[in-house]
Amino acid sequence: MYRHRQIGFVPIAIGVLLSLTLGGIAWRRSPLLGAAALVFIALVPLLFSYLTITIGDGELACHFGFGFWLRRFPLADITDARLSSSNWVDGWGIRVTPEGMLYNVSGTGAVEVRMRSGTRFRLGSDEPDVLLRALQSAIKSSRA
Repeated sequence: MYRHRQIGFVPIAIGVLLSLTLGGIAWRRSPLLGAAALVFIALVPLLFSYLTITIGDGELACHFGFGFWLRRFPLADITDARLSSSNWVDGWGIRVTPEGMLYNVSGTGAVEVRMRSGTRFRLGSDEPDVLLRALQSAIKSSRA
């Protein structure tokens, strides 16, 4: 069993700055519009402020924030996993990249997962080595 939650401090900081700036601008036009903008703009970074990755019960699962964008992958369908990385161009959040989907909240460390279907995706992590070992162990156990 593996469970790790990575906090993305940069998305939180960006969200706070955008909320205050854009919410303040909207507030000058209309307090109601300003309040709505403040809530909406603060909600998006909050959804992407942390990424939780879990390995257990025969699956690899990940989600952002409070369960947003939950993805589950059966361990039996995973053929390979390896260390990988992302770069600043790939960004944070949910991204489509040439290497497949990227789920990331901060940093450049990642684990690339390949599925039987041929699809691949990367999970960003501040502890990619630990995640990779846990995933490889879980895959091996699921096949035993």
